[in-house]
Amino acid sequence: METSRIEELIKAGIPDAQVSVTGDGRHFEASVVSAAFEGKSLIQRHRMVLDSVRAQIDSDELHALSITSAKTPAEAG
Repeated sequence: METSRIEELIKAGIPDAQVSVTGDGRHFEASVVSAAFEGKSLIQRHRMVLDSVRAQIDSDELHALSITSAKTPAEAG
């Protein structure tokens, strides 16, 4: 799976998100900034990101996604 495809999926699930994804084809790391995270706990933020790629994780097209940061625009500075 390509990093650009993961970015597209996350942006589709969280439309205002700024997304950066790195990885080796099976294991990926994502950094996400979104106003949709406002008022959400860290766990809720991670769930939002993971839910946007749930089908790919369930099918094992995407083996592993680590979320390195999930911040609001204010937190991202």
